[in-house]
Amino acid sequence: MSQAMTGEMRGAPLIDATAIWKSFGPLEVLKGVDLRVARGECLVLLGPSGSGKSTLLRCLNLLEPISSGSILFDGEEIAHAGRQAPAIRRRIGMVFQNFELFQHLSAEDNVALAPIRVKGEAPGRARERARRLLAKVHLPDKADAYPDELSGGQQQRVAIARALAMEPALMLYDEPTSALDPETVGEVLQVMQELAEEGMTSVVVTHEMGFARRAADRVMFLDGGQVAHQASGAEFFSGAVPDRVARFLGRLES
Repeated sequence: MSQAMTGEMRGAPLIDATAIWKSFGPLEVLKGVDLRVARGECLVLLGPSGSGKSTLLRCLNLLEPISSGSILFDGEEIAHAGRQAPAIRRRIGMVFQNFELFQHLSAEDNVALAPIRVKGEAPGRARERARRLLAKVHLPDKADAYPDELSGGQQQRVAIARALAMEPALMLYDEPTSALDPETVGEVLQVMQELAEEGMTSVVVTHEMGFARRAADRVMFLDGGQVAHQASGAEFFSGAVPDRVARFLGRLES
């Protein structure tokens, strides 16, 4: 678990989402969700398919507009940011299930592209940072490799480095290992855990219980678009959970 957390949230949270509702036509996907994430905290979101986990992440990153509610990011209301949304998203890194790398660019250029294009950074400086970040995700020798020359786990680590290149205050992970071969899952989870231990504020949607046990400062269980249970990581995995949560965990760990 992150060294920045001591079991209690201190000070103003980095993310403070209140009464989040999200509908797609007549389908209500989120039903009054409250979510607070302290600076330096790793929050893991668990729940069955269709419970609203990925939609909640997309709402936090302003990729989906909420139907009602409030989202404070670093004390600023962002739920209806309008034209300011792209500037806010620059401070929120997001890693998706599929890597979404540019196939015609090397790993280094994939990582350096956004700082150059979006932030106007000098190419030399951006590429120097890209190489440092590739080393950080344990790919120091892959700067010149193209995505089709990398394994799925390596591509996902490039995607993490790309998100880090924008120096985000918050990292969101949407089941980042779900599309990977089982042999490469561990290398991605290791990088995510290292970032959490360094104090990177993170919200992670995952079904990897080993990672959740090791890295989660807090776990939130969503079911039917609502928060059914939440607790510290240690409390959540102690066994003292509602029957619905216990059944879910039992299926994952059987």
